[in-house]
Parts: sequence; C-alpha cells; structure tokens
Amino acid sequence: MHFSLGGSLKLAFRPWVEGLENIPLTGPAILASNHLSFSDSFFLPAVLDRKVTFIAKAEYFTAPGVKGKLTAAFFKGVGQLPVDRSGARGAGEAAIRAGIKVVEGGGLFGIYPEGTRSPDGRLYRGKPGGLARVALATGAPVIPVAMIDTEKIQPPGQVIPKLLRPGIRIGKPLDFSRYQGMQGDRFILRSLTDEVMYEIMKLSGQEYVDVYATAAKRRIADEAKAASQQQKQAAQEQKHAVQEQKQAALEQKQAARDEKRSTPEPPAR
Repeated sequence: MHFSLGGSLKLAFRPWVEGLENIPLTGPAILASNHLSFSDSFFLPAVLDRKVTFIAKAEYFTAPGVKGKLTAAFFKGVGQLPVDRSGARGAGEAAIRAGIKVVEGGGLFGIYPEGTRSPDGRLYRGKPGGLARVALATGAPVIPVAMIDTEKIQPPGQVIPKLLRPGIRIGKPLDFSRYQGMQGDRFILRSLTDEVMYEIMKLSGQEYVDVYATAAKRRIADEAKAASQQQKQAAQEQKHAVQEQKQAALEQKQAARDEKRSTPEPPAR
C-alpha cells in the first residue's frame, strides 16, 4: 500500500496528519479509527511507514477468473486480511482471531469499532466485541485515530473520489493493562470501548450518537422507504384526482349536450 498507492494518494489528495509520533516504530499496537468512507483503509496506511492490517471478507480473495485474481492481489497488497464469515458466530469471532494473530506477530492491527461506515458523518457507539477482546487478549496499546472529511471525498455509493484534502489525527496510546484477564466481563468490554470512542470523538470533533451505526442505517433505510411509499401514494392520489377532474368535466360536457338536445326549438313564425 505504502509503496504502490501511497505516493499517488499523497500527491493527489495531500492529506494532512497530526500525531505521527504516537505510532510506535516497532512492536504491536491496535489502531482504532472512526469510519467515514471506504477510502479510510487507504489513506491511513498511505501516511504511515509501517504496514497496517485491516480485515476484509474472504470473498474478495476467492473470486474466480482473472478479475478475481487481480482483486485478491490488490487486497493483499494493501494489507487486507481475509476473514471467513461462516460459522456459528460469523465475522465477529473470525475478526477477533485475525486481530490477535496480527498483534501477537508484532504488527499494527486496524479496526473500526463502529463496525460499519457512519451513515451521516456522526460518530456512533462502538461495538464492545472485537476491539476490546483483541486489546485484552494481547495487552497491546490502543491508539485512537480520527479520519477527517474522507466522507466528502468518497461518499457511500460513489465510485470516483473527489479531489479534496482529508485529514488524519492520531491520538496518544491508551493502556488497558488494568483490565488484563477480564475479557470475559461484558461491563469491562463496554467500558474499554466507550473510553476509546470518547478519545476518537475528541480527535474528530464529530457529534456522538449513543446508538449502533447498523441500527441507524436500518432506521434511515426504513425512513427512506416510508418516504418513498408516501411519495408514491401521493402521486397515485394526485393522478386519481386528475382523473376524477377529467371525468367530471366530461360528465359536465355531456350534461350540457343532453340539455341542449332536450330543449325544444321555438315555434317558427
């Protein structure tokens, strides 16, 4: 990522960075970032001198044909790690195992505690599973990261990015050794995650919403669906009203013709 796309990204978008000194030169660490855009996983590794490993669904690495091989090579090249989402608990457990493996190998593991991209640019509640369990299982420091304005460069659904300047703020490492061995306590997992999200909020300046982003996306989708149905219903009602007006006009014309035919002609003189 750094040597293939990093230079091009930095030249084209000129991202600004604060807090690079908080990334250790060697040794394991967990980078916990907000998630605004698909491009987050490209801009962050591009500005670092160390490889950052994120997770990606295994289907990206197993697609058939030439296109599948090129896709797999690309995701491997940018530091994505395939995760098998099958099984009883799916991607959650697979992501935790993958993260622990990366950290125990002395690497940098990148994770988005929100679990998905923000639907509206606000910061949402962090999921207490992956981040906290990897941190407590490995003892690695957690480094909060804030991506700035990347949602303006590549909003959800947009393929071609806009040439705008994003920012990256890297906070000081957080030590959670006081919770070591307590990864089975859901209250500890929640507390650790909330502490990290608070630091991300301070770095990003985002409005914080104490609900999960997945729930917010469902709500937004439901509201959009309801609004669409209301618009369709309003259009149908308007169409029906126009048809009734036309029918009334036709009936009025017909009544006028009938009245004219029924009116006797005055007698001739």
